[in-house]
Amino acid sequence: MSFVHPLVVGFLVALGVGLLIGIDRERRKGGGATRQPAGLRTFTLASLLGATAMAAGDEIVLAAVALGMVAFAGLSYWRARDGDPGLTTETALVLTALLGGLAIKHPEFAAGLGVVVAVLLAARSALHRFVRSVLTDDELRDLLIFAAATLVVLPLLPDKPIGPYGALNLRTVWTIVILVMAVSALGYVAVRVVGPRYGLPLAGLASGFVSSSATIGAMGTRAKAEPELMKPAVAGAVLSSVATVVQLAILIAATNLPTLQALWLPLTFSGVAAMLYGGAFTLWALKQKTQKHETQGSAFSLTTALTFAAILAVVLLAAAAAQDLFGEAGVLVAASAAGFADTHSAAVSVASLVSDGRIKPPQTIIPVLAAFTTNTVTKMAFAVTAGGHTFALYVIPGLLLMLAAAWAGILVA
Repeated sequence: MSFVHPLVVGFLVALGVGLLIGIDRERRKGGGATRQPAGLRTFTLASLLGATAMAAGDEIVLAAVALGMVAFAGLSYWRARDGDPGLTTETALVLTALLGGLAIKHPEFAAGLGVVVAVLLAARSALHRFVRSVLTDDELRDLLIFAAATLVVLPLLPDKPIGPYGALNLRTVWTIVILVMAVSALGYVAVRVVGPRYGLPLAGLASGFVSSSATIGAMGTRAKAEPELMKPAVAGAVLSSVATVVQLAILIAATNLPTLQALWLPLTFSGVAAMLYGGAFTLWALKQKTQKHETQGSAFSLTTALTFAAILAVVLLAAAAAQDLFGEAGVLVAASAAGFADTHSAAVSVASLVSDGRIKPPQTIIPVLAAFTTNTVTKMAFAVTAGGHTFALYVIPGLLLMLAAAWAGILVA
């Protein structure tokens, strides 16, 4: 039970929003001939005016108040136009009045937006410096492409199976495009922040929790474009598989703990092998002579990302055809086919059969490792496609080593 009337809460939020935004504007309004027209009191009153309009009337009254604020802001800008004052303060004033009105009906939302507005206003210098001095033209273009791919294209794609065997989901395939671009961009940023010797291995390990295959492709693209980054890129590619093993163990444990108990030795052997191989390349990269490295070109390659999506589509079609040919009776065939696209979904599906009582935990070992094997084939294809022969010659032995270690775990068990 609330002891505070909702209207009081709304006005308090409106007061807080006005004060929060007004404090920043007060600090920046200056003095003398260049003094800005609005400060702490003006913004606070504007927010309370919007709240009063909404409380006493409705959205129409608030709209009338907002139009009045627009007229006031326009007049203020016209009077100071010779000094090119910008429209930030005027725009913020109108927005503050609207936030005050919003606080009456949705105080939590208004408070959150008020904080965002205040942060944007306070971060003016940092944002300007980032855009003008840090962000390059190529990076800005890449940012716009990524935003369009994520916010425009992805929502428009159907989220349902299409094509032969119902094997293709356009939204899933396009998600791979976005993941490849995101992982590439993460590696690019890591290189800029901490340098390639540390940045790429760390980015690879972190990105592996999203998609190891996409990470391998992204690292291959980086190594092919900048051969001097070959060793840290290989380290990042192989270390991404460590994340795959860790995530696989977590998902299996969450689905059926006895299944993990049956698979813990193969998974442990595989993870340790990947850590040793990736760690060796990381140490090799660290022993290189330190030199300043300037990142080159784009943060990601859209062509490469689209190529990976095409490869995934072909693999999914081939896997569906194999399942149709051999039937659904064989868990091994189904898991192997699914593994081409994703190890985790195949392993979780097999573990679910144990939970349903259809198979025993020891019977999951071969199907899960079969999925692990076919997924390794997909990773090797990505390594060759993205990084070329040199990158593949470094990465594929590491992938085969961790695969062999996983199968060797059966013998020990």
